[in-house]
Amino acid sequence: MTSLTPLAAQIATDLGTGLGTRLAAEQKSAEVTDWAARIGWLVGLALFIALVYWLMREGWKWRGTLQGDLPELPDAPGEPGAARLTMTGRYHGSTTAGQWLDRIVAHGLGTRSRAELTLTDAGLDVVRPGAADFFVPRGRLREARLDKGIAGKVLSEGGLLVVTWEHGDKLIDSGFRSDHAAEHNEWVDTLNHMIDQSNDTEGAR
Repeated sequence: MTSLTPLAAQIATDLGTGLGTRLAAEQKSAEVTDWAARIGWLVGLALFIALVYWLMREGWKWRGTLQGDLPELPDAPGEPGAARLTMTGRYHGSTTAGQWLDRIVAHGLGTRSRAELTLTDAGLDVVRPGAADFFVPRGRLREARLDKGIAGKVLSEGGLLVVTWEHGDKLIDSGFRSDHAAEHNEWVDTLNHMIDQSNDTEGAR
């Protein structure tokens, strides 16, 4: 029995060494497998994001093609007259009037941006740093109201000034938010008063 002890000890040592080597190999293999899975997952996610971006871009271009019959936007007159109201804030987009998800993208109207609004007797001048400016002649203004959403952008109730105007044969809603939301009511009142005056003038002709 005594002579078997060293042999048993050697066998135990060999078994322990073999088991440790196997466990280390399995652990290393698992680490490699985990890295491969992670890399594959990240590559798949990147491809998915790229696909979504491409689809959005193509959808934007397709919508712009469908709206190709929308005339060019008018420029502001050289001498628009004294400003009745001014506003700085954000332009949140334009849609077909009454359809707050039917975004209009032609002529840069789909680009959200900072905006500087000036209302004169000639109309509404919208200056947008980094995006296309546009001007709405007084005779094309149709309505002003407070709302909470336009073109997929939702704000608090009454947090959006929406101006409805006519361009070509299309009625358009354009949404603005002032840096000072308390100004919205004055803009609604003044715009609608101007619109009523224009309608009365046209009716008297």
